[in-house]
Parts: sequence; structure tokens; C-alpha cells
Amino acid sequence: MRNQRTKMLVLSLSIIMMLTILSACSGGNSGEGSNKGNNTSTNVSAEDPDADNSGTETADGNQDVEELTLFINHSWYPIKEWKGSVADKITEKTGVKLKVTVATDDKQLPLMIASGDLPDLIFTASDIDRLSNSNISYPWNELVEKYAPNFEIDPTRIAINTMEDGNFYTIRNAFATKQEWENNKYALGNDGTPGIAVREDIMKELGNPELKTLDDFVKLLGMVKEKHPELVPLVMDKNWIESYFMTQFGIEAGFGSWYENEGKAEYYLKHPKMLEFFKFMNSLYRNGFILAENFAHANDQIDDEYAVSGKAFAHSHTVSVAERDNISTKQNGAAYTFKMIPSSLSEEAVRVNTGVGWSGTFITKNNKNPEKSIKLLQFLASDEGKKLTMFGIEGEHWTWNEEGYPNLKYNTADSDFVNSNGIKWWFLYSDAIVEGLWGYVPGTQTTQALLETKAITTYKPEVGMIQVKADSEEKTIKTKIDEMVTNEKVKIYLAKSDEEAVQRYETMMKNAEKIGLQKLDDWANKTYEEKQSLFK
Repeated sequence: MRNQRTKMLVLSLSIIMMLTILSACSGGNSGEGSNKGNNTSTNVSAEDPDADNSGTETADGNQDVEELTLFINHSWYPIKEWKGSVADKITEKTGVKLKVTVATDDKQLPLMIASGDLPDLIFTASDIDRLSNSNISYPWNELVEKYAPNFEIDPTRIAINTMEDGNFYTIRNAFATKQEWENNKYALGNDGTPGIAVREDIMKELGNPELKTLDDFVKLLGMVKEKHPELVPLVMDKNWIESYFMTQFGIEAGFGSWYENEGKAEYYLKHPKMLEFFKFMNSLYRNGFILAENFAHANDQIDDEYAVSGKAFAHSHTVSVAERDNISTKQNGAAYTFKMIPSSLSEEAVRVNTGVGWSGTFITKNNKNPEKSIKLLQFLASDEGKKLTMFGIEGEHWTWNEEGYPNLKYNTADSDFVNSNGIKWWFLYSDAIVEGLWGYVPGTQTTQALLETKAITTYKPEVGMIQVKADSEEKTIKTKIDEMVTNEKVKIYLAKSDEEAVQRYETMMKNAEKIGLQKLDDWANKTYEEKQSLFK
């Protein structure tokens, strides 16, 4: 009898031990998607001797901080690591920290997609359609339904990001509806707006000549060339050569995009003011106001060096160029400062906002924790998250003005401060309104330039929905046209006469037609008609 009781006790203890082991094993795997799609990642077991099991208390009560890998598909990105006060606060609130890799070039991501060697998260403005594939990325709508049912995304944003399979795989940042823009008078857009700054000391020396028209600006450059032959009258950032002057000619489409002409979509090359624009750019060169080498700058710092070292009079870049140059000149001990010229120097000047968003975050099928990933994005999409991302830490970096904008305690043009704190750059989910509010700093030149720009801006996001798909015939045609234009436009700019500029322009247009410009426009019109209904 005693032996029987002993056997029963041993059996009971064995069962208890077995249940404990099974419970521990099942509890060690929290990874949704650990066996889905291309995912080869596994979660670190609690038994792993190399695991960091110290844990960190987060705002949501979660003890574990998950490190997720993030690939930023922008080779110019100034932030390379997950550090700074904003990143730390996001980790505190979400239990997520990011191991960041910034692209080396635009070929890296397509190769990663082809190989299937993908990180947990991808932040990109290109290859949107390639990544919007259920074999490569998780549909946000499925993750929201499963893990974040109270994550509310407005219908317009969902509509413009929904793919043909009915899913949306990201929500791109930097978008706002026309109504949102109109309802937020202090939202002024962002620094991605062209502007030109000039040296104030030379302006004073020349008697502060009137600057109300494009002709006035050209005359000013001529005065500088005559009085100060040692200076380059105008130096331009290599990525912002055309934008300011296209605005003045009323060309609402940037290079590589479409515009609306009497209800139809046309590729920018067909704009009726395009030849006039090219002839103007050529006249700047032939008059010695810009240098030929400006079109071959190896990087986007060369123009800055010209401006802040006293080698140039005018500097063309974005609306914050004057304030950024002034910070640099002060650090260099220079006695001169820069001032923005008006954003509009023509009655035809116009800016058309066709944006449907810029970059989006994808949660790949390799993601080790889709639940935390979508909840990270949910936090960034919240009012608290958007303000933290764009403005910094409330109280420390900013306070809220009752009129409806942040009172920032730092200079937004001070890139060293902004970047070291991680302000602005973790906008993996954001919108154009909060990004635009970051640009509203009363009394600054940047704000004044943005106010002037907003006054000539209209909104046509339906035009921005015209986007060629990867590996499509339209993509092939557009790529060939764009590459051809990149080579031919410089020849127009540097033509030796007005007649030669016209001849080279006509040749460029004929080449575009041969490649398939009309076929591309036919496709664009069909797409435009289909997409307009999203905004009614």
C-alpha cells in the first residue's frame, strides 16, 4: 500500500513538472508571424543564455523592450542611430527600440526585396507597389483588426494607400486633405519648398534695389556681376536647380510628374511654359549669373560652401536656406548675413500640392513582432506621438500656444540640435499638418517664406495618384524619358545661344515622343479619371 502511494506521488510530481515545462515553452514564443511567409526569425527564448532579460518598464506596463530592425531607404538621411531624447521617449512609451540601417544607394532595397533578406521594418518613398504584396509585407488592415482595433485611420488616407488586392500596407506621411489644410492656418508645409537667399550687406551696398518681379531679380544679378566680379551671382543646390524658377513661370508640376491641363493629365514636359522656362535658365548661364559646373556638383554641400565662405551672392535651395546659412556664417565668424527674397516674383507664380504622402513604413513578413510594430505605428499616429516626433518633448522642447501652434524653444534651422535630439526624423507615421506646424515660428524668415508660398498654393492630391507601377510598361517608358531629359536638359541650360537652346529643346521633345510620351499620357489620363472619385 505504501509502495502504491509512493508511486502515485511520483506520478503526480512528474505530471506537474511536465505541465510546467510545457507552459514555459509555450510562453517563450510570442511572435505572431514567426512561421509565416518569408519569416525565418525566431524569438529569443527565456532559456537563451545570451538574452538580455533585464526588461524595462514602459508606459503601457510592458516589461520587455523589443529591438526591431529598420531600413531607411533614403541614402541622404541625417540620422543613423536610434538615439536622442525623442527616440528614448518613443521607446519608453512603446517598448520598441530600433536598430537602424540607412541605404547606401537606390539599388539596395530592390536587391533586398528580390533576395527576401528583409528587416523588420522598411521606411521608403519608392518601391511602394513592390512592398505592397502580402507575400512580402503584412497588410496593415489585418494587423489593426487583430492587434490594434482602436487604431483609427481616416477613410481618405486608407483609400489613397489601398492597393488592388483591397489591402493597405502602409500609410504614407506628409499628407493632409484640402480641408485639413484650410482648417489649420498655422500649418505651412515643410522645408521641402524652394527659396532663394541673398547677402544683405551687398543688397545694402547696391541700395536695396526693388525685388517684386523676376526681371528685378535678373537685374540684381547683373548688378552684382558688375560690382563684384569675384562673386558667383547665383549658386544652386544640385537637387533644387529648377524648382524656384518653375514656380515663377506657373509650372505646377515638378520634373518627373504630371499636371492638370483643362481636366486632363499631361506629363510636365508638355507644359506650355516649359520652353520659356528653359530659355530663361539658359539666359542665366549665358549672362554669367550661374556656372556650368553647378550642374555637375558632386554633392549637395558644394553650394553651401560657396555661400558661407563668401564666394556667392545668392543661394538657391529651400525656404530655410537663409537661416541655415546664417548659422554657418556666424560659426565661421563672417560679418555678413543672408535674407530670403520673396517666394513669388510673378503674377503667374503657383505651387500645386499634389502630395498623397511621401514615405511609408512597411512591416515585413520577416518581422519578429508584428503586434509591437503596429502598436508602435499606432502611437506615432496619435496626437501625442505626432507632436513628440515633430516637436520634441513637451515642456522641455516646446509648449503649446492656445492659438494652435507650438512655441518651440529651439531654432529649427539648427540641424545639429535637431538631429542630435532626433526631432522630426522618426516620422514613420505622421501627417502634413503637424509637420507644417513645425515650420510655424513667428518672426523667422522661414515662416515668412512659407506664408508667402501657402498664399499661392492649391491642392490637387488626385494628380499625385498618377504613379507608375514597378515592372510596368509605363514605368519603362517614364524611366527612359526621365533619363533622356536628365542628359538633354543640361545641354539646353548650357546652350551658346537662344536659338541653340530652342533647337535642343525641340530635339528633346521629339526624343520623348519617340520613346512613348503620348502612350504614357494616355495611361495617365485613364488613371487620373479613376482616382478622382477618391477625393469627392
